[in-house]
Amino acid sequence: MVRSAVRWPTSRQVLSIVFDYGYFAYTSKEDLLDRSARTWNPGKTGAWLADGIDLVIDRREGYFIWDMSGRRLIDVHLNGGTYSLGHLHPELVGALRDAVQRFDVGNHHFPALARTALAEALLATCAPHMSKVVFSSGGGEAIDIAIKSARHATGRSRIVSAVKAFHGHTGLAVAAGDRRFSEPFRASRPEEFTQVPFNDPAAMEQVLARGDVAGVLLETIPATFGFPMPAPGYLETVKRLCETHGALFIIDEVQTGLMRTGEMWAIDKRGVVPDILVTGKGLGGGLYPIGAALLNERASRWLHEDGWGHVSTFGGAELGCVMALTVLDICGRPELRSTVGHIAGSLERGLAEISARHGDFFHGIRQDGLVIGLEFAHPQGGKLVSRALYERGVWAIHATLDPAVLQFKPGLQMSPDLVDELLERLDAAVGAARREATASPYRKAVA
Repeated sequence: MVRSAVRWPTSRQVLSIVFDYGYFAYTSKEDLLDRSARTWNPGKTGAWLADGIDLVIDRREGYFIWDMSGRRLIDVHLNGGTYSLGHLHPELVGALRDAVQRFDVGNHHFPALARTALAEALLATCAPHMSKVVFSSGGGEAIDIAIKSARHATGRSRIVSAVKAFHGHTGLAVAAGDRRFSEPFRASRPEEFTQVPFNDPAAMEQVLARGDVAGVLLETIPATFGFPMPAPGYLETVKRLCETHGALFIIDEVQTGLMRTGEMWAIDKRGVVPDILVTGKGLGGGLYPIGAALLNERASRWLHEDGWGHVSTFGGAELGCVMALTVLDICGRPELRSTVGHIAGSLERGLAEISARHGDFFHGIRQDGLVIGLEFAHPQGGKLVSRALYERGVWAIHATLDPAVLQFKPGLQMSPDLVDELLERLDAAVGAARREATASPYRKAVA
């Protein structure tokens, strides 16, 4: 391998290189963290360190990641499902290696071989009413496409989403999400974006009755809020209300799709047919960024009127399309469905046993397949368990908008032995976090 010139840190003199990656090098983990804070993201780097998480991912393989120090962790964060099939999945790596002999990003202006094939494959996973696919470089951009499509189709502007929602950080997506992410950048526009509580059909009906709503945007199971499950009949009611009041129903499946619930799309388990479905993250298998908005005929009319209505240089890059085609192929195999079912069943039984042992602290399990949120009595319980897991060789992240909940996202192809190991480590971590919570200022929350 030809090495690029190493750019040395300017804050100190160094005598030797300990971590040499060929194209760049660091003298230590501390050196990397210092340079990260200075040049990348001081807020995020510092926040993790303050929480006792000094993770810097080095080697990765399957459902394991290794810190720069060499310590192995089981990955049940999976970057929001980006690595549902594991890190550096051999079949995906092989497909990428083969594809790069013929394809590159391609040209977004022209009909493309791989892009057309992927559009056909995605449409085949949905109800027949879906007719077009618009590609993006990620989930946030795909949400922007969905919102623009709903506005064009209805001639209206208002978008309704859920309180504590998260749909990405791009221009329209961030405005539809929690105010924590929109207000710092003056992206909150109350006249165009309205939020109502999740699982509250009366609040939804009151807003839709105004007659000015272009689309209702919901995650099938809200991820960043800790995976609260939709109440029986809720999503069906929202779909009916949209039809009654002329709005489009947009389903965000960026984190819940691609077999994470045991079905290709989580919304399919509710028997609901959305007007627009958004996917991303795991679609690229962790090897190439790609997202997509699947549109029905009404939502896709603008494509007939102006094909340049949305232009994305890297949206639907042909290498990404090959990755996505391979992901869809793997996800569509009967053996994967069976494996997901077995893993979900093992976890359901194991989590119930752990909760029974720590019931005053670990009191709730939100689960649909491998979409799982663990509820704790302590207001920071998810964060406490996340840190305890990290200390015991597991990486799982707390819900950003509800730190009492731990997001627990095992991979689709975990072995039975790894599932057992994961449950053993979780049991130990919950016990340790419970002891810490009992001794904390929030003791009454656990009593």
